[in-house]
Amino acid sequence: MKIKPGFTLRDVCGENVIVAEGEANIDFSKVVVLNESAACVWSAVENRDFEVADMVAALQGEYDVSAEQATADCQKLAQKWIEAGFIVTA
Repeated sequence: MKIKPGFTLRDVCGENVIVAEGEANIDFSKVVVLNESAACVWSAVENRDFEVADMVAALQGEYDVSAEQATADCQKLAQKWIEAGFIVTA
């Protein structure tokens, strides 16, 4: 997987917001705000190819969470990002 070009994580008034850049990505019908842990994962995998295992490693590197819980959470997060069009799969 890889974050689709044109999507960036920004701090907007203290909130972690996914910002779309470029005409192809602009959709003003929704704003996506990431919580602290999701933003941590995004930052860890940004600008590189990654798998759910990379997301899990990033989450566990920052938070005290079991491998099972981190894996379940990261699988759900990856699926949400795919559905939202933020990431592409190889």
